[in-house]
Amino acid sequence: MRSTPRKPGDPVTRVDVVDVLLVEDDDGDALMIEEIFEEHRIPNRLHRVHNGVEAMEFLRRDGGHRDAPRPALVLLDLNMPRMNGHEVLDAVKRDGDLKRIPVVVFTTSNADEDVTRCYHSMANAYVAKPADYDGFGATVHTIDRFFCSVAQRPA
Repeated sequence: MRSTPRKPGDPVTRVDVVDVLLVEDDDGDALMIEEIFEEHRIPNRLHRVHNGVEAMEFLRRDGGHRDAPRPALVLLDLNMPRMNGHEVLDAVKRDGDLKRIPVVVFTTSNADEDVTRCYHSMANAYVAKPADYDGFGATVHTIDRFFCSVAQRPA
């Protein structure tokens, strides 16, 4: 937590390391995000789950995730098996203990109905995955920087 509020114009500095939950079934995209965290020296701890059911277990500390940390950010793919991203987003934002966690939908879909549905379900942001590696890296870094360094989080 920040000891003093940041004033407009003050440089952004990271004060703490936070946990980020990546909900991603695509191994290639997950590997890219892990590499981007390393390349950009993002110090946050990245935790990955492969589907929506596992995401809810992690967030609720059920099953094999009893010792899971409470993430400061969730990066959520939409198209997943078992429980899709829309269902995860709805469940998180209806849960009194979880709804304050920022959820960024990070997906390949550019469909207007997906964007509208996610914002209707209280997504904190909707970001389409760039097709090229450099754009992908810059986007992941920007999301992390904003939600984990710039934006203030509740205690």
